Amino acid sequence: MTPIAPLRRRLGALFLACLAAPSLALAQAPYPSKPIRLVVPFAAGGAVDTVGRVVGERLSTQMGQPLIVDNRPGANANIGTENVARSAPDGYSLLVAANGVVTNNTLYPKLSFNGLRDFVAVARLGYAPLVLVVPASAPYKSVPEVLAAARAKPGDMSYGSAGTGSSGHLAGALLASVGKFDALHVAYKGGSPALVDLIAGRTSFMLLNPLEVLPHIQSGRLRALAVSGAQRAPMLPNVPTMAEAGLPNFDASVWWTLLAPAGTAPEVVAKLNAETRKALADAGTREKLGALGAVITPSSPQEAAAFLKSESAKWEQVIRAADIKAD
Repeated sequence: MTPIAPLRRRLGALFLACLAAPSLALAQAPYPSKPIRLVVPFAAGGAVDTVGRVVGERLSTQMGQPLIVDNRPGANANIGTENVARSAPDGYSLLVAANGVVTNNTLYPKLSFNGLRDFVAVARLGYAPLVLVVPASAPYKSVPEVLAAARAKPGDMSYGSAGTGSSGHLAGALLASVGKFDALHVAYKGGSPALVDLIAGRTSFMLLNPLEVLPHIQSGRLRALAVSGAQRAPMLPNVPTMAEAGLPNFDASVWWTLLAPAGTAPEVVAKLNAETRKALADAGTREKLGALGAVITPSSPQEAAAFLKSESAKWEQVIRAADIKAD
């Protein structure tokens, strides 16, 4: 062998190492190294969209990458939810999930995905307690008065919602069950027409989040009788909780949780969780979410997963007991 052969071998090895270096560096690039897509399975302007944008804006600042909100509404949130379920589990497609991610499993038995099995929980974001409201023209001044009237004339009362399977519909079914009365559910194509009929007295009551009803309560068009949850709502400090009103077993809220596709690496989930908790601790973020009537609920991924499972079991029981079927 000539003396130059070993030198050629060393140069060849060095050349191959140089070619491999960029790929190795790319593989080891810290997460995140590119923009993150934040899917909101509802139209822009609603509560879920607003929560996603508030949290996403802060996460973008902290993580040094854009968080691009991608609104994919339709089919009671199933379109956007399925999109993320089918995305690569690399941490670059996330879902701002609301109640439907677990209730739709029961409402739509033929779904091609599962809201629990096909996602990994990143963190809870917060919730808003639902408010029981009646028209200002109604004679009821308290929850016991509503229950007494409903029991006296079974099926005479009605309640509206934004649609079959919506949080307002399921909460109304739960109230009827816990309160031991029958009421007719009226499904509308959205919350706005349902509110119009309630204010006009064409339906008896509704359960809505504080942000939706506060202007109508303040104007005197609606009367708030109780709020769900363990504590009074900061936006409605003079309105009793359901427990204070005599229904300790009633608890219904709209909530938001950050999810990633199943199979996302644990270290990516841990990173996202830490950043989300940091974002929720930010004073500006807390102020913006508080303006929505939201109660902030930072959590670990394990706590978020346990919450989703408990909500799924709870509402599956309500849906089956009331024989609720999606349109």
